[in-house]
Amino acid sequence: MDFFFIGDAELVTAFRFVGIDGEAVFNADEARAVFRRITQGWDETAGAVLPGTIPGAEGCRVLIMTEETADWLGDILTKWQLSDRYPLVVEVPGTMGRLPGRKALVDSIREAIGIHI
Repeated sequence: MDFFFIGDAELVTAFRFVGIDGEAVFNADEARAVFRRITQGWDETAGAVLPGTIPGAEGCRVLIMTEETADWLGDILTKWQLSDRYPLVVEVPGTMGRLPGRKALVDSIREAIGIHI
């Protein structure tokens, strides 16, 4: 599977309707455990590999997660994104909408290229 989703149960179901497997997480500990299993057990402190895999996450190249899940991961996610490894991480708003202080993708693109149409 090229894509995998981590977030709340409602969005996991929605992503499954379009053919993307996912795992529901309800707190920061669950989010970290699922993230580590998807990234093949990568542990930012010890380099330890955790046993087990998540069905549907094999060969994941793009990891989609809610903004809330990304916040729960915090520095772990930042270190992963800077490691230049797959899966790439894409954050999407959750069922309650965009979190305060988060830019929309279109706003980031406009800011990067300096053009506002």
